Amino acid sequence: MPHTLVPVKQLTLFVNSTDQWHGQPLYSAIVRHCLDHGIAGATVVRCIEGYGSHHHLHTTRLLQLSEDLPVRIEVIDTPEKVAKLLDALDGMIDGGLTTIRDADVVKPTGASS
Repeated sequence: MPHTLVPVKQLTLFVNSTDQWHGQPLYSAIVRHCLDHGIAGATVVRCIEGYGSHHHLHTTRLLQLSEDLPVRIEVIDTPEKVAKLLDALDGMIDGGLTTIRDADVVKPTGASS
């Protein structure tokens, strides 16, 4: 099937599942912000193990049930919209890790939907 590649930016945010923003989980507040501001797509993935700059291991393998697990938020949109989103998120995210990379969205060109 023929397709077109559309250049986008992929924003990846790594936060803790226990991080809060105005009484709700930070990851949920970020996704809600993306939805309210017309961002093309946002997905949250709960991770099973990881560590960050403090080198403190967060894992589900420990004997106690861990609620403090890494969460990855993936956001896709145009470079302009991702830049505006980064400005908006600046006050929401205190720590964690944020990365941006170029990506391509594959859009089929042969079939109409």
